[in-house]
Amino acid sequence: MASKQSHSESAIEASNTRAVDLKLEVVVIPVSDVDRAKRFYGNLGWRLDADFAVGKEFRVVQFTPPGSPCSIHFGTGLTSAAPGSARGLYLIVSDIVAARTELVGHGVDVSDVFHRDGPGQPPLSGPDPQRRSYVSFATFSDPDGNGWLLQEIKTRFPGRGLSNMDVPTLTDLLREAEEHHGEYEPTAPKHHWSGWYATYIVARQRGKTPEEAAKDAPLNMKAAR
Repeated sequence: MASKQSHSESAIEASNTRAVDLKLEVVVIPVSDVDRAKRFYGNLGWRLDADFAVGKEFRVVQFTPPGSPCSIHFGTGLTSAAPGSARGLYLIVSDIVAARTELVGHGVDVSDVFHRDGPGQPPLSGPDPQRRSYVSFATFSDPDGNGWLLQEIKTRFPGRGLSNMDVPTLTDLLREAEEHHGEYEPTAPKHHWSGWYATYIVARQRGKTPEEAAKDAPLNMKAAR
């Protein structure tokens, strides 16, 4: 028991001090007709990053949804999973109604928007009346039946970071960094603002509060000199 507890405590300590990012960048989805899937995802307006084959036994196609750090792969020789068996592939959006309207405009059969009052609760028609984050959804499938889920998130839970780095979000973040840097600069040693801003923004992306990010930034500046 003591050994197991020690191992667990070590794992927790390691997770709290880990400096190397582990970024999920690709999800493989199983399809039966590669060219049909390519047309479908291309028609959604997703970015085609790659389509290459090695003989007849291997082919990989990569698409990336707009604004997403994670891409999808499908093709030949990639997975033994049954075509259409991928479920619960989340697409996070800031406006569920606008996202659904855009998909419908691309010819996609999307469900009506629905919401849930809590985890495991039955679906209710329409978006959440208060437009709370995490509770409004819509669904659609690709030609093979791989299931996608739109989820509206406007404000993430504390510590979840800032994954939706669109222009308005980045603008607000730069203003926030400017404010905190302005408080730091009068008593700071000579430094270039770009390094301070970069450290601050990365810390905020990783889920730290503005106050924690402001403390990280000068520490990193000292380490960099």
